Amino acid sequence: MAGRRRKASLTTVTANVNGIRAAARRGGLDWLGEVEADVICLQEVRATHEQVHEQLSASPLSHLHVSHSPAATLGRNGVAVLTREPPRAVRIGIGPDEFAHQGRWIEVDIATPFGPTTVVSAYVHTGEAGTPRQEEKFRFLDAMDRRLATLRRRASRSQGHVLVTGDFNIAQSEMDIKNWRPNRDKAGFLPEERAYLDRWFGTLGGNPGPWHDLGRRLGGPGPGPYTWWSWRGRGFDTDGGWRIDYQVVTPGLAVHAREAIVGKAPTYAERWSDHAPLTVRYE
Repeated sequence: MAGRRRKASLTTVTANVNGIRAAARRGGLDWLGEVEADVICLQEVRATHEQVHEQLSASPLSHLHVSHSPAATLGRNGVAVLTREPPRAVRIGIGPDEFAHQGRWIEVDIATPFGPTTVVSAYVHTGEAGTPRQEEKFRFLDAMDRRLATLRRRASRSQGHVLVTGDFNIAQSEMDIKNWRPNRDKAGFLPEERAYLDRWFGTLGGNPGPWHDLGRRLGGPGPGPYTWWSWRGRGFDTDGGWRIDYQVVTPGLAVHAREAIVGKAPTYAERWSDHAPLTVRYE
């Protein structure tokens, strides 16, 4: 009697690790290893290539292929994509040249059970309202907007998919930030920032966008589930958080998404980052 065919599946994780060496000391790499993901996207790696490989080689993630874009400034930013299968291509940076060496954008092309897929790990600027830091954030978002359109067109032509993950440092709506009223004029919740996400994902009760925000689609209408809480104060204990970490996909991959889980630590003492990882499972 022929064996039953195994159902196609894919598990992806995005996590702002707040420094891979610190995360390793706090048990973060062990946590990620327990997920047994096919793709792990990291932000704020804050390490050189050598340091990244040193940390991973001593962890449960040592079997994964590493694609890494560090920042030119040591100890800052840095993004990576870890994959079970070797990537077919790796592209680093997002135009213009201003962002080429900031460690904020990396793309890898991989084979998945659902077809060829481009995976992005992105780390958007924090910003600061009314300052040059905010203007730089808007320039990055403009570059991201153009790149997302290009990736979507390319995937459509090749009958492939795109998965964009990362810390976008923007909460889209009042459902995505616990204390939204006092943050209306602060970076991360400015109307001008939120307009980018509205264009990409659509709005609640409005027209859908070209991208599917799986954290919201599979996480319910909200409030939350949040993915970031300050290290300071009692925000973690009272769940006074922000939902700023995303996994967004093109429609062809969205139909296979079954579950999105925010891995909030059970207690403050067990946190290994100020962000919680977001895991999505596909079938």
